[in-house]
Amino acid sequence: MAHEDVEFMKSMMRNLLKLQSLEFGETNNAGDIAVIAELRSKIPSQILGHYDRLRARGKKGLAAVRNQVCGSCHVQVPLGVVMTLKRGQDVQLCENCGRYRYPDSGEGKFASQVEVPVDPMLGHGHTGGQASG
Repeated sequence: MAHEDVEFMKSMMRNLLKLQSLEFGETNNAGDIAVIAELRSKIPSQILGHYDRLRARGKKGLAAVRNQVCGSCHVQVPLGVVMTLKRGQDVQLCENCGRYRYPDSGEGKFASQVEVPVDPMLGHGHTGGQASG
């Protein structure tokens, strides 16, 4: 796949994600309406049509993939699909919920992924409440 195609795919998905955040947001001022119109003009009609069908039913058109799981329907996503998403090589639809998948940016870490700092008052070797000696 050519570099230009990959950049187009990534740009299109960013535009679709921005569109979704604006259209499902609380505010609809005049500035948002202009931005929405501009974003819609940059997205291919087939992609936009599928997105609009979901939106008409009150559903979001995109779902983040985190830890190989669809953020909407929680179905496991094959590793090959996740790698395709991360490379920006193709648009992927979830076979279960029908939303466009996009890779999570990593900003929303789960508790198990966050490194917990050691409390200096507890000292070294603290094992979560087990008494020593």
